[in-house]
Amino acid sequence: MIPLAVLSQTAVVEGTIKNAKGEPIEEVSVIYETTGTVSDKNGFYSLKIKADEEVLLQFNHISYHPFSKKIVVPKGRTFRYSPSLQLKTEAIKEVKISNNKRASQGMTALTVEKVKKIPGANAGIENILKILPGVNSSNELSTQYQVRGGNFDENLVYVNGIEVYRPFLVRSGQQEGLSFVNVDMIQNIQFSAGGFQAKYDDKLSSVLDITYKKSTEFSATFDLSFLGINATIEEVFLQKKLAVLTGIRYRDNSLLLHKNDVKSNFEPQFTDVQSLITYEASPKLSFQFLGNIAINKYNFKPISRRTKFGTLANPLELIVNYEGRENNRYQTYFGALNTIYQINDKTKLQLTTSSYNTQETEYFDILASYNVGEVDTDLSSENFGTVSFTDAIGSQLNHARNDFDALIQHINFRGSYLKNNTALEWGLKYQVENILDKTNEWEVIDSLGFAVRPPNYLANNQPYTPFEGPIIPFNYINSYNEIDIQRWSGFTQWSQSFQWNQSQWWVNFGSRFHYWNVSKKNIKTHDDIVFSPRFQIAMKPNYNENLLFKISGGFYHQPPTYKELKGFDGQINENVKAQQSIHLVLGNEYAFQWFKRPFKLISEMYYKDLSNVNTYTLDNVRIRYVANNNADAFVYGLDLRLNGEFVPGTESWFSFGYLKTEENTDDRGYIARPTDQRLKFGILFQDYVPNIPNLKMYLNLIYNTGVPGGSPSYADTYLFQNRLNDYKRADLGILYILKDESNTNHKIWLQKLQELSFGFEIFNMFDVQNSITNTWVRDSYSKQSYGIPNYMSGRIFNLRLMLKI
Repeated sequence: MIPLAVLSQTAVVEGTIKNAKGEPIEEVSVIYETTGTVSDKNGFYSLKIKADEEVLLQFNHISYHPFSKKIVVPKGRTFRYSPSLQLKTEAIKEVKISNNKRASQGMTALTVEKVKKIPGANAGIENILKILPGVNSSNELSTQYQVRGGNFDENLVYVNGIEVYRPFLVRSGQQEGLSFVNVDMIQNIQFSAGGFQAKYDDKLSSVLDITYKKSTEFSATFDLSFLGINATIEEVFLQKKLAVLTGIRYRDNSLLLHKNDVKSNFEPQFTDVQSLITYEASPKLSFQFLGNIAINKYNFKPISRRTKFGTLANPLELIVNYEGRENNRYQTYFGALNTIYQINDKTKLQLTTSSYNTQETEYFDILASYNVGEVDTDLSSENFGTVSFTDAIGSQLNHARNDFDALIQHINFRGSYLKNNTALEWGLKYQVENILDKTNEWEVIDSLGFAVRPPNYLANNQPYTPFEGPIIPFNYINSYNEIDIQRWSGFTQWSQSFQWNQSQWWVNFGSRFHYWNVSKKNIKTHDDIVFSPRFQIAMKPNYNENLLFKISGGFYHQPPTYKELKGFDGQINENVKAQQSIHLVLGNEYAFQWFKRPFKLISEMYYKDLSNVNTYTLDNVRIRYVANNNADAFVYGLDLRLNGEFVPGTESWFSFGYLKTEENTDDRGYIARPTDQRLKFGILFQDYVPNIPNLKMYLNLIYNTGVPGGSPSYADTYLFQNRLNDYKRADLGILYILKDESNTNHKIWLQKLQELSFGFEIFNMFDVQNSITNTWVRDSYSKQSYGIPNYMSGRIFNLRLMLKI
């Protein structure tokens, strides 16, 4: 009877104790008055307490903050309670850590979290690069960028030390699809706008060096918006010897493309799957496999277009009705295997093999019937704002059946030897490129019922004099190219850091070579070789540890790729030489305190002397080379960036760039190049609501002065040096963070989530009409041609949800 009486006066409380990640905690002390228990390896505990009385439970662990809870349990009942304990963080005095290695190497480091959250029509690494000084792009639909007067083809992009590529046939930003780089898989980001080391390959402008992270535990990340979805999964196997990181992305740009002047049916769908698999066979030997499959579909059926242009005194409107459609498909397959052998603490060897295949088709038949009219500006008129008189009536028929297939394979051996403050690196690479390119495209222009002849043909005096000759397309390209390119390249470089004259010095000297030959159907037709010595020197003076002075430069070559061998007529000039650029970059970094908050001013002056220049025309993102080396050019400019805590606890920056680049073709004199973007301003600003610190704001603002362009591809650039309008754009993101690493949330429904945030974005916040190309229409009667701007995306609203399990 006594045990029954005692039982009727007690109750039981039990549960599972976990941490913020949902993992069970062992050996947690659970105390009630003078009795208690300890949780087992599964985090489970069970304890008898007094019934029908308020009791205080205390949970204690050496690594977690103590926690207490008052409860009341009816007699004879079992109450389940499973608390979540928070890991302790010990407060220590401020420690100043300085890492000048990247800065001395001329590399700019970017944080992954910032890249993820900055708003943009094409959010990703390229979105934040465009805010840096010296990096220009006036097309929010494209992930390509120009660096210090160079074009899109002059930039190197590496992922885990492996060079990656982009599709070849893309004409406009809206066709591009996803960038190769998956932001959710990134660990480190480094960028150089010039004067980079010899270990990087042969391009003229910049290096983007991405390192993907190695999985250490299971996690799943999701990023959802009206533009698509990104999913990334990390997992480890075989006692953490095997790590798998996989990302899947889907994007639909319909939201962006419906906000322009052209009414159409769009199906721009882009899908991408990437995986990084790492296996540690032993402490010295490891393997990495990086694979990617991307399938991009761009189906476009235009219906109509209405665009107003002209001046206030003479407003005009273009009205177009379309027939036909465009179907493009870009498929890329990429795989690379990297074997890493750590001989000892000083010596490491790597052997990398990779294969890249792109299969691209570009098919379209589009008939555009247009008229250009004068707009009625009489406020009292019933037809105010409508076309009152038609100046030009005509049509354009564009046709293409283009097929492209490229297979690029390489094997690369690299090694490094590190001893104390000295490093020696070397490498040798063999690459073969097999290209199959079939081009068949033409354009017929009709004005008032008369066919417009090509610009290089004798003009006919229609409609006054009859012309009975054949109808010739205004533009016509018909070619079939089967090309093999073989390349041998290698480098060696030496680096050292030392103290001299009471100052800290970093030096790097290196050189690389590049040999290539071009053959048609296995018949060798041309070969060449170039050598590229390079250097970097940096010094931190003893009188001020907040200063860093840098100088770098050397010879940079760009041996021709297939695109640079192909001329306007579609034919191959295998004798194209490597373009050469001599770089000189002077830089300074100054760290200081302002309002007791850290800031840094980074400044660089640069000069480039270019020879053997292969001139080109730029239409949207399509580059067409002349395929010869008949020009010289120069570039000089100044880049400034001030970054720091303009708002306490957040990092923002302001960028300014000044640039001038000109070229001299066949000694006709110097004129502005297509990338002569004279001034650039960029702002990346972060803020939060003081009373609601989890409510954050991200602002991305860009202003670029206009570049020479907008002319037809057949126009003589010496006669057409007009500039496009300035590019102005502001993107705003508002994000509310429910939970992340620095903001814990004890709500039960959030316990299984590591991160959760949601918000909205406004792209092109001020609805500015930006354009980078013109549509040219012709009036046969007056012989006048009109250049009508093709406007890009307007103001767009987007919702976004990000979470991590």
